[in-house]
Amino acid sequence: MSSATAFLKNHVLHGVKVQFKPLQPLRLWLDTLKIDNPTVAYRIAQLIPAQCPFERDITLFGHTIAHIPPMCKINPLYEEMVGLRFRALCFLADECGKDISALV
Repeated sequence: MSSATAFLKNHVLHGVKVQFKPLQPLRLWLDTLKIDNPTVAYRIAQLIPAQCPFERDITLFGHTIAHIPPMCKINPLYEEMVGLRFRALCFLADECGKDISALV
């Protein structure tokens, strides 16, 4: 029996659920990404929206035919992206002394 099989059997037998999280490495990378370049920080602040794009209903002849949920509900990395944008804005304001009022 391989060590991976033994690990899974041991955890299943003891009631521990093994969760498959394929985006976890990307989440960790975004959360630990160091912002130290003003150009990169400015570009990040421009590309990531300041607020969640609003939801829409598509109507035809007064009847709703489709509903588009807010984009933040669809994006599984939304929280990490907002955190990255915040860190970029903080870097521009605190470290570079830039006026970020146009980016907010």
